[in-house]
Amino acid sequence: MSQPGFFAAFPALEQKAAAVDLSGVDAEGAFSGYASLFGSADLSGDVVMPGAFQRSIARRQVSGIRMLYQHDPGEPIGIWTEIREDQRGLLVRGRLMLDVARGRDVASLMRAGALDGLSIGFKTVRARADRQSGVRRLTEIDLWEISIVTFPMQPDARIQAVKSGAARPAARLAARMRLAARDLNQRKLK
Repeated sequence: MSQPGFFAAFPALEQKAAAVDLSGVDAEGAFSGYASLFGSADLSGDVVMPGAFQRSIARRQVSGIRMLYQHDPGEPIGIWTEIREDQRGLLVRGRLMLDVARGRDVASLMRAGALDGLSIGFKTVRARADRQSGVRRLTEIDLWEISIVTFPMQPDARIQAVKSGAARPAARLAARMRLAARDLNQRKLK
């Protein structure tokens, strides 16, 4: 999932994307969800381990991690208000800037279900590769940015509605379908 503009500016950064249900964005542009899930292999075979983000978040703080559109450093679209690890993964809360044209566009696409991915832009600090399985376990990550993207690599992370209540029926159905696809992928890995 290469974005030429992004990698030209930051050639050493990697990306990991998670599919999400972003239909829960509220009237002020606020939403929350998981940018990465622990212990779940993405489509490239990488697994982010618990604790991988802790040092980076402590060093950069929430204000030092950017919210971008499609990993483009020329397209900031909002701010993260909370980024933290919990038992499941990297929980994020953010707010799109609705007074910026791209922020309004993204909010509309999120509500419609046309944009349904989050992706992290990072440098690997420490990782362990399992030669037999081909899985790379990321144990420490230097997190630079989290983007809203079209095509996710980690299909089992989801956005949760904030303030706006439950997701629409179509969004719930789409989330169930993605979970079923994830289960099939997990069975293939075993």
